This record gives sequence, C-alpha cells and structure tokens, in this order.
Amino acid sequence: MALPLQGKVAAITGAASGIGLASAEAMLAAGARVVMIDRDALRLAALRERLGEHALPLVIDLLDATACKTLMPRVLDLAGQLDIFHANAGLYVGGDLIDADVDAIDRMLNLNVNVVMKNVHDVLPHMIERGSGDIVVTSSLAAHYPTPWEPVYASSKWAIDCFVQTVRRQVFKHGIRVGAISPGPVVTALLADWPPEKLRQAREAGSLIEAREVGEVVLFMLTRPRGMTIRDVVMLPTHFDL
Repeated sequence: MALPLQGKVAAITGAASGIGLASAEAMLAAGARVVMIDRDALRLAALRERLGEHALPLVIDLLDATACKTLMPRVLDLAGQLDIFHANAGLYVGGDLIDADVDAIDRMLNLNVNVVMKNVHDVLPHMIERGSGDIVVTSSLAAHYPTPWEPVYASSKWAIDCFVQTVRRQVFKHGIRVGAISPGPVVTALLADWPPEKLRQAREAGSLIEAREVGEVVLFMLTRPRGMTIRDVVMLPTHFDL
C-alpha cells in the first residue's frame, strides 16, 4: 500500500527535539524524506543513525542571519526539491514582563517571528514554480488567548498567526496551502521556563500534550485532499482549564 507522503520532501526547523522531531518521525513513517534542520549537530547525527537514510540532517543556526539565508539552497542540494516546510523552531520567554531579560526578548522575537517570515519567504519561489506545496507553522494556544503568564511569548504567536492567515490568502492561487498548528502546553524543553507553580498544576491536572500527538495532527493536515486547507488547528488537553 502506498504511503501518503511517498515521494515527498519535507524540511523541518527545530527538528532535533520536541514537536519538530515528532513531526519528522510522523512524516518519515508516512514515506517522506525529511531534511531535519537544527543547530545541534551531534543530536542530528545521532538521529540520522536512529531514523535512517531518509532523515537528512542539516545544521543551521537560524539566528545567524547569514546562515539563515542558506536554508533553501542547502535543502535543494540535499534533496533536490521541497514539498513541505514546517517552520517549527522557537524560543520561550515567560513570566512577568518586568522580570524579562531584554536580550532574551530580542532572541525570541527574532526566532519566533522574523526567522519564520524569512524562511517562508525563501521557500515560496520554489513552491510557486512547482505549483504546489505545504507550509505548516508551529504556533500556540497563546496565539488565541491572552495568556497572562507569558505576554512576550504570546505576542510572538499572535503575530505569527496573523502572518499565516495573510500569507495563505496570497499564495493559495499557486496551489500552496498554509496552516498553523496551535497546541496547548506540550511536554518539551520549553516548559522548563514555565512558572513552577503553573507547571505543577498542569502536571497534576493531566493538562499536557505529548509532542507525538502534535506530530500526528501535522500529518493529518498534510494528508487532506489538495482542495482542502486546514488553516488553524487548536489542540487542547481535555483537562486544560484556561
């Protein structure tokens, strides 16, 4: 039986762990070749050994503006084409704004917003030329709810949610689908920066999502008929209480 992503090439940023890794695993299982983009060279090398020859490691520090510009040409050098781009890499700054480090704010906004926009800008010409493509952006429940314990992070995701909705309207005429996945709290390294009391409450209430579950929903988005775009998916743990 044919696999749903057989013959497709995907590229995923922040692919060495968390949602990015889960997304890569789901796409590999569905038959895609996956360019796994991350700055952690050792982790990517280990994942190549575990995941097999269709996992293609690509070491890029996306916060380095010069290196960031190389993403698309290097993906094409590795895989020859690009059908799916998952803009997933991100940082987290939580807590009260008055306590936030301004340099950390700059880094987070750069990666969560600027880098996503630049990466999507760079992959679009190839997809437009081919007349087809899928772009998925990892957003957050924080893009849909003014989360009081993370004003900086939530603001970055509100911005990227607007970006997804507006770019989708520009490029659907080229056969390109653009959508966002907006999970509630996911068990990843980003939760290390959560306020300890909030994290304790979430664990006790069973109100956390596994990264694997997010990867499964990303695959669902990608495998809909071409005439259907899943623009926004909000994933909530059943017991999550806003």
